Amino acid sequence: MYFIDSHGHICNEYYTEDFNSVMERAIAARVEKIILPCVNAQSIPCIFDAVEQYPQHLFPLIGLHPTDITENYLEDLALLENQLTRPEVVGIGEIGMDLYHDTSYKEIQQKVFYRQLTWAKERNFPLSLHIRSAYTEAITILKKFNQHDLRGVLHCFSGGIQEADWAVRHGFALGIGGVVTFKNNKLQEIVKHVGIENIVLETDAPFLAPTPYRGQRNESSYIPIIAQKVADILETSIEEVAEKTTQNAEKIFHI
Repeated sequence: MYFIDSHGHICNEYYTEDFNSVMERAIAARVEKIILPCVNAQSIPCIFDAVEQYPQHLFPLIGLHPTDITENYLEDLALLENQLTRPEVVGIGEIGMDLYHDTSYKEIQQKVFYRQLTWAKERNFPLSLHIRSAYTEAITILKKFNQHDLRGVLHCFSGGIQEADWAVRHGFALGIGGVVTFKNNKLQEIVKHVGIENIVLETDAPFLAPTPYRGQRNESSYIPIIAQKVADILETSIEEVAEKTTQNAEKIFHI
């Protein structure tokens, strides 16, 4: 039995003092593979340095996060696109739309999102999608690519039943992280609704640590806590959750 963390920012940028210890704890917890998302061009050196140290465990993505878009976004996109030929890269992410705090970049977010979806279409790459308070806008853009059989994960899923149904109908799994362990959250009902065949596990480390570590720094070694909660929700074993979610992630990212 082993696990995959389908979305964790495990590199020196976030773990300056103890990156190796964080990796060792993850491996000890049977988290054998971690998908390593990119948020901007400045993250590239840190990401590939981490991958070089743990090539059997870390699998990088390339992408421009919607809240990392600046007036220099065209230059950033060019720098990021140049990385897509690196053999280590397994997908595009994290990309998408986020209108939670600021809508002033809405039109640029749409353009950047579309551009990066084109990368995925051209290279048959999976996606790690960040969508927050923008499901209508993001799905409108994704529908333009329906015929291209895009696949991927709706990372840190925060939509409702309607959005979940759309996602699984169109080849996307739902990323289930620490939020599922919080009290009074709707994600537990989403997990019941879509079932184990349509979810993957994630931490979004160092963010969104699960209970009992809520509010503290997150890390990939906490994946078994999330898995146990999913097992409880679905009334199954943690071994079954590990097996199915690992299979799902491996199929999506071809790792």
